Amino acid sequence: MGVHYYLGWFNEYFPEKLIKILEKDIELRKSLVMISANPSIIDENGENERSWLEQAGIIFDEYYVINYNIKKEEAQKIVRKASVVFLLGGNTNKQNELLKAYDLIELIRAKDGVIMGASAGAINMSVNWICSKKFGGTVGKSFICSGIGLDDFSILSHYNLENNMESVLEELSKLSEIINVYVSNKECAITVKEGKMDIMGDVYLISKQRIQKLKETI
Repeated sequence: MGVHYYLGWFNEYFPEKLIKILEKDIELRKSLVMISANPSIIDENGENERSWLEQAGIIFDEYYVINYNIKKEEAQKIVRKASVVFLLGGNTNKQNELLKAYDLIELIRAKDGVIMGASAGAINMSVNWICSKKFGGTVGKSFICSGIGLDDFSILSHYNLENNMESVLEELSKLSEIINVYVSNKECAITVKEGKMDIMGDVYLISKQRIQKLKETI
C-alpha cells in the first residue's frame, strides 16, 4: 500500500512538521515524475512543486515531467520506474484528460510508493470530484468526474471555503451523500498511510450534507 499526500498550495515552502514525515516516507529518491496539469504547455517544469521538495532537502537523481510532448509509451515507462509520483497543480480537467489519454490511472493506482498531488493534482487523486463552474471549471452544468481513486473519498483542494461556505455546501451536497468529501484551503495536507488519515491545516469534512472542521494530527 502506498503513501498518499493530498496537498493544498504552499506560497513558499513546506512547514517543518510536514517535512519531517516526508523525509521518513520518501526513502527511495532515484526519480521523481511530475504529471502536468497544463499538459499542452511544453515548458511546464513543475518549478513550484519541485522547489518545495528541494527546500526540504528531498533531492532526486532524476526528474521527469509528463505532458503531451512525451509519447504515451514513454510516459508509462517513466511512471512505472518512478520513486515518487507528483501530480502538479493547474487545470484539473486538462490533467484528468492527460491521465486518461495516456492510460496512467491504473499504473499510478498500482504503485506502492509515495504519490503526491497539489491543488488540481490532489483533486485528481480522489475517486470522484465535482467539475463545476463555481470551482473554476469551464462547464455549463456541474457533473461528477472520475479520478485516480487512490482512496475512497473526494477532495476539493486549495479552495477558499471560509468565504464560500454556502455555495460549496450546495455544490457538494449530493456527492457527500455518496462518499466523504474533504475540503482544504492553502497550506493544508491530508495524508493517508496504511489506511490511517492525518490532517494538517484547515481541513473540513462534508458527509451526508453536514460539514465539520477536522482536528490537526500532524
